[in-house]
Amino acid sequence: MKKAFLVPFLLLVFTGNSFSLQHNTVKGLRAKSYKSHTRVVIEMNGSAEFTQNRLANPQRLYFDLQDSILSKKAIPSLGMQDGVLKKIRVAQFDRNTVRVVLDVENSDNYSAFMLENPYRLVIDVYASQHGSPAIKSDKETNIPDPEKAMRIVIDPGHGGDDPGAIGPNGVQEKDIVLSVGKKLGSILSEQPGVEVVYTRDIDIFIPLNERTEIANSKKADLFISIHANASPRKNTRGIETYFLNWTDDKEAIRVAARENKVSFKKMEKMQGSLQMILDDLARKNKNEESMKLASNVQNAIVSALREKYSRIEDLGVKYALFYVLVGAEMPSVLVEISFISNHEEEKRLLQDQYKNQIAEAIAEGIYSYMTQSTLLVKKSES
Repeated sequence: MKKAFLVPFLLLVFTGNSFSLQHNTVKGLRAKSYKSHTRVVIEMNGSAEFTQNRLANPQRLYFDLQDSILSKKAIPSLGMQDGVLKKIRVAQFDRNTVRVVLDVENSDNYSAFMLENPYRLVIDVYASQHGSPAIKSDKETNIPDPEKAMRIVIDPGHGGDDPGAIGPNGVQEKDIVLSVGKKLGSILSEQPGVEVVYTRDIDIFIPLNERTEIANSKKADLFISIHANASPRKNTRGIETYFLNWTDDKEAIRVAARENKVSFKKMEKMQGSLQMILDDLARKNKNEESMKLASNVQNAIVSALREKYSRIEDLGVKYALFYVLVGAEMPSVLVEISFISNHEEEKRLLQDQYKNQIAEAIAEGIYSYMTQSTLLVKKSES
């Protein structure tokens, strides 16, 4: 009698003389225009390798998603006409490849990176300095206007089913940074002329790319992302503040990889995509202003904590490719408030006094930056 075998069902697609396993379905696309760029998001149900290229006459970008199929429910095109893109198209290029085409109207630079949880390809297409895009931003300085209210977006990292780093006693990063973020928001809201917006104020998950989309949509003046650090070396401790830039510092890349939820090797590989947006960062002064903001926040936290606590390590201002900062149209920083992986700092992060001190210090750093920026505005007017 022959034995029966249960064979698991696999989706196989015949390609030429062979079969290949399909890993990914492209579910759809969406896009939104901001003052200096257009963000395109390709939504998927799994990870996919992709290649990219630029073609002329007419100008267009295309991205080939490997081992992918296009959902029958996906819309095939999306008209834009926003001064940066004319149209976005998606189609099954061959049996194993989905091609996304962006018809370009006015752009020199773009960046593209893959995110997970949920899976999606994020493409930022930046308005060119040349021509006359519908969304103009040539004269932006990213320096606060003293005559109008300051809108600050506070971004407590992680949340929902993403706990972030977990301490040796089980303390979760998502809970700590939400607490600090809300304390910071409460402090800032008491200041006349300051409006606070949260990316999340409860325990929910917000994808990385949507956090800066919230800030851009609200036309925020500053973006502050709050996180707790972690290291495999349990004695590592301290405070550090980041802004967006390319780096070859291995430790900075490791921190970015953890916050981006990708491997260290993938993070190193993905860094190349940042080079494409450095010109845009420099042109709009975001890089320099973000560095000033980071310096003020870092100095304020370290100074405040050293007054009441011992062994506060100043790890300084650093830069790395944090996906949550990519595409932000305002000065933006990511603050690592302590190492949750360190026994002593984990215990401190549970104390209201310690969290209050950090929130008050971040606020002081923001006020200091705002004062400097206001002085710069007044000096340029005199």
